[in-house]
Amino acid sequence: MIRTKICGLSRLCDIEAVNEAKADYAGFVFAQSRRMVEPGQAMKLRDCLAPGIVPVGVFVNEKIEHIVSLAKDGVIEAIQLHGAEDEAYIEMLKASTDKPVIKAVSIQKRGDAQKWAGVPADYLLLDNEGGGTGHRFDPGLAGRIDKPFFLAGGLDQENVAGAITTIAMELRRDGSNGQSIPFAVDVSSGVETDGYKDRRKILDFINAVRLANETGAWR
Repeated sequence: MIRTKICGLSRLCDIEAVNEAKADYAGFVFAQSRRMVEPGQAMKLRDCLAPGIVPVGVFVNEKIEHIVSLAKDGVIEAIQLHGAEDEAYIEMLKASTDKPVIKAVSIQKRGDAQKWAGVPADYLLLDNEGGGTGHRFDPGLAGRIDKPFFLAGGLDQENVAGAITTIAMELRRDGSNGQSIPFAVDVSSGVETDGYKDRRKILDFINAVRLANETGAWR
């Protein structure tokens, strides 16, 4: 089953929509961004999440101590890294917390994902350059993926099922022993209207993924 993550939540109405849609992950951005939230704000939003929805902190080159503090305080239950964090950084982070780590990888050429195969991140997140741009990357550049991964980059309710099918086909060409479908799909701008999360789009996106899971179009 492919899971869903709605990222860049900043308002109570965003949380209400995610709860209604029954997303699997909720992303809070702690890096400089129009979607950035402060720790206190994130805690209030996190407290309103329905049971079972995992709050994820999104960071860019953040001090490890700050991430660990948010994890210990219960603000986040998973960590997503979108900067230049290297293997040594991730090793230090993993030694300091038991929360799962998602490392975002910019896919610009073949081999970009494979460079991260041996790092201790629990998941990769395949995205276009920069992340959060709303642009898709070429799935033909993904290559074989040996870690569970989140698929991101320009997804919305209209293209997510096709994107899952396309990446699955490409991965099968590169070896059946690797990952064949995304662990989860990640969306932010694709469920926004005029820069704000749109309840209807969130519901439609998650329903589209749910339907794709039921039909298994990628099989």
